[in-house]
Amino acid sequence: MNEWIAVITITLLACISPGPDFAMVSRNGLLLSRRAGVLTALGIGMGVLVHVSYTLLGLGWVLQQTLWLFGALKLAGAAYLVYLGVNMLRARPAIDPLDAPSPVMSDLAALRTGFLTNALNPKTAIFIVSLFMGVVRPDTHLSVQIAYGVFIAGAHVVWFSLVALCFSAGSVRQKLMAARHWIDRLFGGLLVSFGVLLAVTRRSG
Repeated sequence: MNEWIAVITITLLACISPGPDFAMVSRNGLLLSRRAGVLTALGIGMGVLVHVSYTLLGLGWVLQQTLWLFGALKLAGAAYLVYLGVNMLRARPAIDPLDAPSPVMSDLAALRTGFLTNALNPKTAIFIVSLFMGVVRPDTHLSVQIAYGVFIAGAHVVWFSLVALCFSAGSVRQKLMAARHWIDRLFGGLLVSFGVLLAVTRRSG
């Protein structure tokens, strides 16, 4: 029971901490649609399952010990965030922001964006690996460990879906859509900053 409490507490703290996942979900929910935001959240949950899967297979330990592999994942994640951010920074203002149609993102593109944003984030990888190696006991049954992984992914989906619902709420969206060009640039700048910091930050430990 104490193990479950630790997993739940650490997961919730990890979910609410600001980062690329939050930036992508809030941006898509606000500037695109509620559906795009929720699907982005679902993609994030799928990305978490990738980290959980290789951790349960024992590859998490390999990632933690192999510096070049971790570095490659870090650079790939940084490049993807910078790519997304630059595309947002290049967004052009509409002639009439209030009457211009919202950008369109397909369901698959929203899922892919959320999935890649999380799956290529080495901080999520280290969070998952550290949680299973530091909190979960070696003798914990595999079925329980799988339940932990499902909970972690589900918690991310629920939290970020709530974020998407909040940012896509009519009253909030209506007030901010007039400035959506600058909002896109703001989120683009945040993603570029996340990417640059990810690339230059040395791994601790």
